[in-house]
Amino acid sequence: MVKHNFRQLNIWKDAVDLAKEVYRLTQSLPSEHKYGISSQMFRAAVSVSSNIAEGSAKNSPKEFVYFLSTSLGSAYELETQLVISGQCGLIDVHHIERLIGKVQILQKQIMAFVNVVKAT
Repeated sequence: MVKHNFRQLNIWKDAVDLAKEVYRLTQSLPSEHKYGISSQMFRAAVSVSSNIAEGSAKNSPKEFVYFLSTSLGSAYELETQLVISGQCGLIDVHHIERLIGKVQILQKQIMAFVNVVKAT
């Protein structure tokens, strides 16, 4: 299997950028949400890039795909948390829509990369 340098993967770079944006967003939420939805969103966002990095160190495509799938699951988890935050009025709807758009693009990129890894 060809090992991937996760720092060179666009999906990892995009996931890190998304996590930074989610961090800034969660810091702006009221303090009573610090240990609830805010913490969950940040953990899910960090999990996306972390699982890409961890999977890149594995010895087989099957193992890498497993971690990419976990990363994808975290992206869907984050999308759900953003939807809930918007519906509860915690975050401006336009900001939510923009972030969800970024998450959905990243989801598609991860799925496409899974196909690349499976083909190796």
